[in-house]
Amino acid sequence: MASDLVLYGYWRSTAAYRVRIALNLKGLAFENRPVHLVRGGGEQHAPAYAALNPLELVPSLRDGERTLTQSLAIMEYLDETRPEPPLLPSDAAGRARVRELAQIVACDIHPIGNLRVLQRLVTQFEAPEGEKVAWSRHWIATGFHALETMLARDSATGRYCHGDTPGLADACLIPQCYNALRWGVPLQDYPTIQRIHAACGELDAFKAAAPEAQPDAPES
Repeated sequence: MASDLVLYGYWRSTAAYRVRIALNLKGLAFENRPVHLVRGGGEQHAPAYAALNPLELVPSLRDGERTLTQSLAIMEYLDETRPEPPLLPSDAAGRARVRELAQIVACDIHPIGNLRVLQRLVTQFEAPEGEKVAWSRHWIATGFHALETMLARDSATGRYCHGDTPGLADACLIPQCYNALRWGVPLQDYPTIQRIHAACGELDAFKAAAPEAQPDAPES
């Protein structure tokens, strides 16, 4: 697919998953270039990719001659350069709320359970598989408890995280739900999150962004 937008990601990376959702919600064509995070010690550490993203993480988005990293920065850049349809509300209070919800996922839940953190638990601290699972479940559940409380009590929550149009907060929440299910955190403990997850799952933009739909996903 020829496009000015090139997304470097990994099928199961929740951060790359967020950006795929955002691109799809905006109806933007993009070239998907997989970066395998495990094979050969991790393709993200190869010199060519490290030159593109010095932190050696995914996603990275190339837009013509410009390369951006960090999923939230990428999504806000897309919203500013391709404003329709918007990922953020038009009012300052609404934008702050959506960013708050998104950052709980992207800043407080996701980094603690990132691949390199889990790898470090094993290589440096010799954590067995059961402890790694317990670690992941604990931090997801902690974040989801806060998210559920904030979503359930606020009248701004609609069919989606903010009103009845999916946006930035949903693009962050749904990949984290995928991760929660992967680690065995039951969504039924969080009924508002579960309802939003189901609503987003009906949309093509989310279906096409799902890990199993990516070209680098392993065949089942």
